[in-house]
Amino acid sequence: MPHRCPSIPPGAGVLQDPPAGIRVWGAFALRPAGLSAAALLLLLPITGCGPAPDSDVRGFQGIDDAAIADTSRAGDWLAYGKTHSEQRFSPLTQINLESIQDLRPEWYLDLPLDNGLVSTPLAIGGVLYFVGDMNRVRAVDGATGELLWEHDPGISEYLSDLRRATGWVHNRGITAYGDKIFQATWDGRLIALDAATGQPVWTQRTFEVGSGLYITGAPKAFKGKVLIGNGGTEVVPTRGYVTAYDAETGELAWRFHIVPGNPADGFESDAMAMAAETWTGEWWRFGGGRERLPRLHL
Repeated sequence: MPHRCPSIPPGAGVLQDPPAGIRVWGAFALRPAGLSAAALLLLLPITGCGPAPDSDVRGFQGIDDAAIADTSRAGDWLAYGKTHSEQRFSPLTQINLESIQDLRPEWYLDLPLDNGLVSTPLAIGGVLYFVGDMNRVRAVDGATGELLWEHDPGISEYLSDLRRATGWVHNRGITAYGDKIFQATWDGRLIALDAATGQPVWTQRTFEVGSGLYITGAPKAFKGKVLIGNGGTEVVPTRGYVTAYDAETGELAWRFHIVPGNPADGFESDAMAMAAETWTGEWWRFGGGRERLPRLHL
């Protein structure tokens, strides 16, 4: 049966002198009482509170391409942008122009070490998954606000160029596929986490430490692969690229450079040879092709 959030009297939950740090607001109970379920608000994004009446997700088993592509699914937010089309549109109808005035805070979660959250949380089977400062990923019970697990990838241990430290707080999101949560770290690692425990299943380094590249974008998973790009071509003369890894094993499947390289070194494919015909001068000395899914910067 769908989860029902406990009722909150009008005016309850208003905080006086909140402590410093980020506060994650959880379930906002809807009144009038005729509404059967609550909604969850994690900072700004609205998702579901526990499995919605039409949700058929129970944990992570069965989260596949069909589920992520289903724009009619209302009870869960399975990927960056909600679905493969990334429209960020929720078909939930309980929050509307009439009911929004009756929202009341139901729980909150203090995050004293975080300065800002810039990504939309995933909501799957009643659990919220989100990434914060220093690429820390957390799972929270959507009904109670209980912290279920937290994974700290320890990115400060991998960074040798402190000039890039300003981007540690920026991460645009995570994604889910099968029974895993996937995150990309600022220092260039792609990590698969067990959705139930938060423990790493596999880790792949997508570029070398000290290369000048970084990652702030969210991975994208489909057809058994996890794709990730990178940024940094505006900082160092290098070629941006997209890499695909096997979702189960982490094995590298393929890599596609966004711009052609030095002709003297040969081209990786006919597509790169064709692209090189559109470039002039010694373009390979300056790099380019910053990639951030789903956009390309040339």
